[in-house]
Amino acid sequence: MELAHSLLLNEEAYNQLGDVQKAEFIFDWLRYLEKLLLATSRSDVREKQKTLVEQLLSLLNSSPGPPTRKLLAKNLAILYSIGDTFSVYETIDKCNDLIRSKDDSPSYLPTKLAAVVCLGSLYKKLGRILGNTFTDTVGNILKAMKSAESQGRYEIMLSLQNILSGLGAAATPCYRDVYKAARSCLTDRSMAVRCAAAKCLLELQNEAVFMWSTDLDSVATLCFKSFEGSNYDVRISVSKLLGTVLAKAIISKHPGAAASRQSVRRVSLEEVLELLGTGFLRGSSGFLRASGDMLKGTSSVSRDVRVGVTQAYVVFVSTLGGAWLEKNFAAFLSHTLSLVSQSHPKATQTQIDAVCSRRCVSFILRATVGGLLGEKAQIAAAKDICQAIWKLKKVMDAVMSDGNLETRLGSADVAASQHMLVCALQELGNLIHSLGTTAAPLLQDSSAGVLDNVISVTLHPSISVRLAAAWCLHCIAVALPSYLTPLLDRCLERLTVLKSSPEAVTGFSFAVAALLGAVKHCPLGIPHGKGKIIMTLAEDLLCSAAQNSRLSAQRTQAGWLLIAALMTLGPAFVNHHLARVLLLWKCVFPVSPKDLGTEKSRGDSFTWQVTLEGRAGALCAMKSFVSHCGDLLTEEVIQHLLPPLPCAVDLLTLLSSILKTYGSPLKTPSVVYRQRLYELLILLPPETYEGYLCAVLRELAADLTAPDIQVAASTFLLPRLCHQDDLLILSPLLQDTDHRFIEEQLLLGNGIACGSLEYDPYSIYEKDVEGDSVPKPLPPTLSVISSAVKLFGVVCAHVGEAQRLLILEQLLDSIKHTKGARQQVVQLHVVSSVSSFLKYVAGSKGHLGPEEMRRPVLALVMGALESPSPLLRCAAAEAWARLAQVVDDGAFTAVLAQVSFDKLKSARDAVTRTGHSLALGSLHRYLGGISSSQHLNSCVGILYTLSQDSTSPDVQTWALHSLSLIIDSAGPLYYTHAEPTLSLIIMLLLNVPPTHAEVHQSLGRCLNALITTLGPELQGNSTSVSTLRTSCLLGCAVMQDNPDCLVQAQAISCLQQLHMFAPRHVNLSSLVSCLCVNLCSPYLLLRRAVLACLRQLVQREAAEVSEHAVMLAKDSREELTPDANIREVGLEGALLTLLDKETDGRLCHDIKETLNHMLTSMAVDKLSFWLKLCKDVLAASADFTTVTCVDTMQEEEGDKGDDASVLTIRNDGRPHPFTNPRWATRVFAAECVCRIINQCENAHSAHFDIALAQEMKKRDSRNDFLVLHLGDLIRMAFMAATDHSDQLRLSGLETLLVVIRRFATIPEPEFPGHVILEQYQANVGAALRPAFTSETPPDVTAKACQVCSAWIASGVVSDLNDLRRVHQLLVASLTKIQVGKEALSHLYNESASTMEILAVLKAWAEVYIIAVERHKNHKQPLKTTCSEECVGNGSISSDGLLDLVHADLGTLSRLWLAALQDFALLTLPSEFASQLPVEGGAFYTAETSENAKLHYYSSWAFILHATALWLTSTGFVVADPDEGAPNLSRPVTPTSMCQGSSSGAPVKSPEDVYTERFHLILGISVEFLCSLRSDATMESITACLHALQALLDVPWPRSKIGSDQDLGIELLNVLHRVILTRESPSIQLASLEVVRQIICAAQEHVKEKRRSAEVDDGAAEKETLPEFGEGKDTGGLVPGKSLVFATLELCVCILVRQLPELNPKLTGSPGVKATKPQMLSEDGSRLVSAALVILSELPAVCSPEGSISILPTILYLTIGVLRETAVKLPGGQLSSTVAASLQALKGILSSPMARAEKSHTAWTDLLRSALTTVLDCWDPAGTHQELDEVSLLTAITVFTLSTSPEVTTIPCLQKRCIEKFKATLEIKDPMVQIKTYQLLLSIFQYPNPAVSYPYIYSLVSSIVEKLQEIDKRKPEDTTELQIFQEGIKVLEALVAIAEEQHRSQLVACLLPILISFLLDENALGSATSIMRNLHDFALQNLMQIGPQYSSVFKSVMASSPALKARLEAAIKGNQESVKLKIPTSKHTKNSGKNSSIQLKTNFL
Repeated sequence: MELAHSLLLNEEAYNQLGDVQKAEFIFDWLRYLEKLLLATSRSDVREKQKTLVEQLLSLLNSSPGPPTRKLLAKNLAILYSIGDTFSVYETIDKCNDLIRSKDDSPSYLPTKLAAVVCLGSLYKKLGRILGNTFTDTVGNILKAMKSAESQGRYEIMLSLQNILSGLGAAATPCYRDVYKAARSCLTDRSMAVRCAAAKCLLELQNEAVFMWSTDLDSVATLCFKSFEGSNYDVRISVSKLLGTVLAKAIISKHPGAAASRQSVRRVSLEEVLELLGTGFLRGSSGFLRASGDMLKGTSSVSRDVRVGVTQAYVVFVSTLGGAWLEKNFAAFLSHTLSLVSQSHPKATQTQIDAVCSRRCVSFILRATVGGLLGEKAQIAAAKDICQAIWKLKKVMDAVMSDGNLETRLGSADVAASQHMLVCALQELGNLIHSLGTTAAPLLQDSSAGVLDNVISVTLHPSISVRLAAAWCLHCIAVALPSYLTPLLDRCLERLTVLKSSPEAVTGFSFAVAALLGAVKHCPLGIPHGKGKIIMTLAEDLLCSAAQNSRLSAQRTQAGWLLIAALMTLGPAFVNHHLARVLLLWKCVFPVSPKDLGTEKSRGDSFTWQVTLEGRAGALCAMKSFVSHCGDLLTEEVIQHLLPPLPCAVDLLTLLSSILKTYGSPLKTPSVVYRQRLYELLILLPPETYEGYLCAVLRELAADLTAPDIQVAASTFLLPRLCHQDDLLILSPLLQDTDHRFIEEQLLLGNGIACGSLEYDPYSIYEKDVEGDSVPKPLPPTLSVISSAVKLFGVVCAHVGEAQRLLILEQLLDSIKHTKGARQQVVQLHVVSSVSSFLKYVAGSKGHLGPEEMRRPVLALVMGALESPSPLLRCAAAEAWARLAQVVDDGAFTAVLAQVSFDKLKSARDAVTRTGHSLALGSLHRYLGGISSSQHLNSCVGILYTLSQDSTSPDVQTWALHSLSLIIDSAGPLYYTHAEPTLSLIIMLLLNVPPTHAEVHQSLGRCLNALITTLGPELQGNSTSVSTLRTSCLLGCAVMQDNPDCLVQAQAISCLQQLHMFAPRHVNLSSLVSCLCVNLCSPYLLLRRAVLACLRQLVQREAAEVSEHAVMLAKDSREELTPDANIREVGLEGALLTLLDKETDGRLCHDIKETLNHMLTSMAVDKLSFWLKLCKDVLAASADFTTVTCVDTMQEEEGDKGDDASVLTIRNDGRPHPFTNPRWATRVFAAECVCRIINQCENAHSAHFDIALAQEMKKRDSRNDFLVLHLGDLIRMAFMAATDHSDQLRLSGLETLLVVIRRFATIPEPEFPGHVILEQYQANVGAALRPAFTSETPPDVTAKACQVCSAWIASGVVSDLNDLRRVHQLLVASLTKIQVGKEALSHLYNESASTMEILAVLKAWAEVYIIAVERHKNHKQPLKTTCSEECVGNGSISSDGLLDLVHADLGTLSRLWLAALQDFALLTLPSEFASQLPVEGGAFYTAETSENAKLHYYSSWAFILHATALWLTSTGFVVADPDEGAPNLSRPVTPTSMCQGSSSGAPVKSPEDVYTERFHLILGISVEFLCSLRSDATMESITACLHALQALLDVPWPRSKIGSDQDLGIELLNVLHRVILTRESPSIQLASLEVVRQIICAAQEHVKEKRRSAEVDDGAAEKETLPEFGEGKDTGGLVPGKSLVFATLELCVCILVRQLPELNPKLTGSPGVKATKPQMLSEDGSRLVSAALVILSELPAVCSPEGSISILPTILYLTIGVLRETAVKLPGGQLSSTVAASLQALKGILSSPMARAEKSHTAWTDLLRSALTTVLDCWDPAGTHQELDEVSLLTAITVFTLSTSPEVTTIPCLQKRCIEKFKATLEIKDPMVQIKTYQLLLSIFQYPNPAVSYPYIYSLVSSIVEKLQEIDKRKPEDTTELQIFQEGIKVLEALVAIAEEQHRSQLVACLLPILISFLLDENALGSATSIMRNLHDFALQNLMQIGPQYSSVFKSVMASSPALKARLEAAIKGNQESVKLKIPTSKHTKNSGKNSSIQLKTNFL
């Protein structure tokens, strides 16, 4: 293919190829040429132009296929437009000659067509340059058209369209001729020609004035004719033409009469609508023929005309636009409604017609009002609709109140308005539904009176109006949940009052049922008590039904309808009424068959009607129960359900005889009864009605083959039984389109009614399958068949095999015995039921039975495979494959395949060929590659042949579809066939005429399947793979150029697959341009394909896609659809606009996903762009939402530059990119803002640092950071939070919350001490205030509480007075909720008020926790110095916030405790359910406990923490004065926390109250922590642990824990689990803190017991004291019973997790292994340190014996940590873990147990071993350079100083210790030396000479040597100076310790060293700072020593005059500079001492 890429055609290469390849080669060259020409310079093109033109023209004769000719024409046009135009006339003549040619052979046809296409293209591109030739050309083309066949007519029409578009007004002379030609084509046989003609006329009307003036009527009539027998594409094209022409007639500004030389008539809106109305009502028959038809009474307008006109209405209004509709809505509404009024009886002649017409009218209103108007305009439209309803109702009332009975009962008048009312009510419902809570102003507006109007219509005599009104109420309730309960109350009240009016009973029962159906859409629900009221009312209606025969039918229906609707509320509501329902159910059927017989003999027609109605209702209620309350279906309930069933089935068998007796009045009731019973049986497990399976089966068979069914309703039965993919080949009508709502009726055929509510009132409470529109149940005659088919599948699979065979035979016979149309119907039903049966058996992995069972099934399916109905063939092919699947036998499958092969080889008719080719495909689908490859080969071979049968496009379509199934299922087996298949697909794509779109669609599916099968192979580089890949891309290119939208959709999904497998080879820019062009296509499936593809592309390369889209928008002028404004707002903005207009759920989901992916990958880089998009969407509607709180903003903010103008957004004059976005889009925008903030969190830190951001912005202005847009973020959150839409308010508050949490801590650089959020406090206050008004729904208030607490806790506002505004909101809500659960609104379910109460309590808890924390932090470092100042200037002192909360603490603590008590009750396991209080808790009711649980789960943790803090602050001591009398509306709970209960029980003592509270908190914590659910949040766990910490901070709870050992152990085990299951360091640390507190509690307890024992036994002998503490006198610790053991386990767990080397099992030996020490992470160090602290506390909890048993473990672990983490750090520091282990060692060593007599000896031994271990850490093997000597020396020192002397003074140990010190003194590292001196100093000073003397004897001499060495060398740096100073300190200490007789020698050593460092005055000036410091140090020491030991001093001085002289000189020199020197000398002294002091405080 590379050879094709040249400017001129490579003829050598071309001639070597075969025919198929030639076509490919040409197409590829032309594709390349098109790109090349645009990129080549003019001069180069002109050089080669002549050759090129010749080559292109020669191709005309090589019979090019449709895509090739299109490209060829395009290239010619481009060539001439770039190069010279002089030869263009020759080219045009040549084309005209080709067209004139007399050759009519099929082989010459492509050449003629190519010439036609070339002409069109040339004129389109070159336009008026060719002006003078066009009359001949057009004449020639039109002449050719007379003899052309359909392809010719099609191409000629399109070519004329191009000529007209190129020439524009210059073509005037030919307008009439073209018009005449197109008129005839508009009613052509071929649908494609009709479409082309419509496009041609659409082009023509741009300039031809007559089309929309003088000839307007005839154009309209012509279009109506064109709709007859049309398909979907024709309806789309022609309705576009008609709508556009009519719109043009209205808006055109006619040129003056002089200019146009003809008087043009103006057309008014009324005339245009009249014209459209005529088409709708009379169809294409026009005005004259109608009368004749009317006499015959046959004229019903064909449905396709009506649907076409309906679409034209929509196009007409859309063309005029939303603004026009807003102005003229009233006129438009009255016209559309009049289409179904009585003045046009034609439209509503029969019920079937009426339903279809109503659908059309509804569609017109939905598409225009719903699609074009913004929210404000929609509210106005809703008012107009209300007005219309009111007028119609008044007319109705007048008729009804007329006294004369004769006129009153004239049903004509009732009918007159009913259809108009139904349409108006449905549109009103839909409007309000889509407006959601933004419709609130409409319902509050009393002048509109929406609710009154709708409720008053509920009494209309017509049932369909009553149902429509009920549905409208349903929509209102779903949109505005706050209206649900009031509406329900109102309807129930009317129903009770008007019980004696039949209309009222049905009308209001429909309304109640519809409202109950709305409950599942309203998360806040309805009050629980309503269930009881409804149940009572229903019972009442059922019981009183028999009292009044006029009302019995209505009351029976109403009663069961209410019960059935009640079931949808779910188990929580139904549970309480179940017994009553089951009783009613039992009573409705007779007890025994005998009673049924007597019933049959007694009744009359009317009683039977009522009885059947009642029983059908009861069955429906049961069905509703089974499907909505599955949880209640226990064994016991099922036993109660079953008894009436046999009787119900018996009645089923009697129905036919009852019908014979009483005739037609019972016909409908009996059908409904059947359907209800079937529906219930489908839901019940077949085992429950085993006994009467056969009876049911017989009835089903009779129903399916009944003699009186005429309707062949294949389209509603079969689609469910066919495979989804197969439906695509049947009819485009089965696919999803935007017009599905009206197109459905064409699908059902003329004789069948569409679905409508009045066919089954019970469906009013069911959730609709297709989104939010009205439920559309089919008429009972159809739906009973549908249920029968489904049930047949189940029952037939469960009966015995003999029975099954019998029934199948019977069904087969029934087909044979019927003839003609009836036979088709019966065959259809039978095949459906057999398919259903096979599907069920295959699904449940069952068996068909013995072999003879296969015969009847085969015969049935075989017959259907050759049926003329394509749907039936489709279902049969499915059944054929299912049969093979169920039999599951290779031989049988082979037989089936062979049958199809034979048929396909012999049969010539299309029907057989299509049926069997699909059968082969289905076999493959269900059985994989039918095992053998030879089958695959023969299948593929046969299908190849069929797919090339150009005489029958149908056969091609089915064969190709089947081939695609085979490719799909064969998978890798298909590789061998890939190349031939691909070339077949390409050949067909290049040759099949575009008029056969369905063939192209099947080709697309094949290509798609092939690409999927090749998969990642397509990335390869081998020649074969690259050929395959090129062919695939070529195929996609051909399909992209196809005029059919579905084929384009296929092309896009093929490219999507290719992009997934071989992304480098797909040209992204051309793909993106194709996607952008089709973004707003009128075809739903194409839009879906576009978005599915976009969604995939942006996951990988969002930025590139976005750039390509914008580039494309800038380059192209006309190609892009006007709706997508990519140039202005980018692809992202276009997608947002699309999201706003789109109604299809799947599409909206894809748009959101695509935007989310784009946001994730690009938001950080294009921050301003994204934020502006979101802001534009949110602000577009600000004009009518935020008005409410602007004034407050202005006054609060004063003049703050841009922040003051929250709403100046719209005043900038430029058009807004988003006009009136819907609330759902705005909610999405608000969610996007939150996502953007989250994305920035993972990006650069400057996003949340204003100083850094400003600096980086200065450096490069392209930098952009989130913090710079803070004002916008706040404003967006504010706009959203104050909107009318509740969902948007929630999103706005969430955004605000995110902003507060992320930005609260960022300081404001210009005002130090303040944060940047502070300036927005007015906005935050104003955004929160509306959420606390009384009419706000609880979920919004709950969210707002969360924001309030976050705002107060964030510490942004430092001034208490400013904070009070928000604080006040919380105080107000606290007052509101204090009354308990009764007081809150009765609009919603009780659990909603639980949610609100808990949200308020949680918010307060969060604030209180923060207040206490701040108070604590504040108290610690500064004690009390600053609080006075703080209060003075009004900023929050640490206590300020606490004071704010303090006022309400009394109330709060009580409510918190009550909430915790509720939570504790709710978390009890189910077996304690019987013990729970009957009336519920403080804040929940017993019935709603399940829903309430969720709310408690989300808030209990903070409340627990706050309560614990409050209890600790009162210290469990102070009793609240008002504790005794509860302020709740009644005692909190039966176990009443702290109240004397009402029965006058004795008031509890404070001790009991505290104990209860303590156990409550402890219990909740333990219950939560010991079984952590996977969804438990980190916050809850942390809060829970903090609560425990707070609790154990005070003595009283500690004493409880200390005294109850089991409790402590349980807590420790729970904490151990938490540590094991949660990795988070913060949680583990918090757990360890609690452990430490438990151990402290135990210690205190032991101490207390010892103390009291000593006091008691003061007189007794010491020996007899009992042992307290663990281990008693044996020392044994029992696992599970021992606190210490549990603690050890936990600490080992922590230590080993951080330092695995501590585990002896792991290291393989208990001995000390030398490993390299390691530094732990900061978190790890903290955890280890905490564990060590706990370990060191343990001995104190034990008895002496106990301490002996745990000591080895504790020492092993402590020394282990020391050894593993003793890393050398710079500056001789100790790592934090080493410090902790030394601290722990010190704690252990100085434990009193070491001294206690019982444990003394054992401890001594163990401690010696420990010291040996430490000494062993210095391994002679040279590892000691790894370990830090200082750490180990310090450990030795700790041992030496903290244990009793006998531990360390045994010679062997002491010797080793001294050696270590000696060795360390030799180390060169100065820091080590300094530390060594410091440690020695502490040892030397030890009071016990046994310890210190050996060290002094061994080490002093070496110290003195060292110092003398320094003395000789003179120190060079500060470290040496420090060494010297430390050494001197050691010597001085020795002098102090030494006995008198030795002291003089020591002083004599010391003095010369000191004096040698003194300087005289001359040297002092020039000395270095170090020498000077030394001098000062020495001098100072001398000054101290002199007076202390004067005698020694004098004698030394005397004996050495040199020294004396030096000293004197120095003193003299010093006195002169003393003023300068004193400060420095002081300073140096300190610096030396500091470190040693630190060390002392640390360990020694």
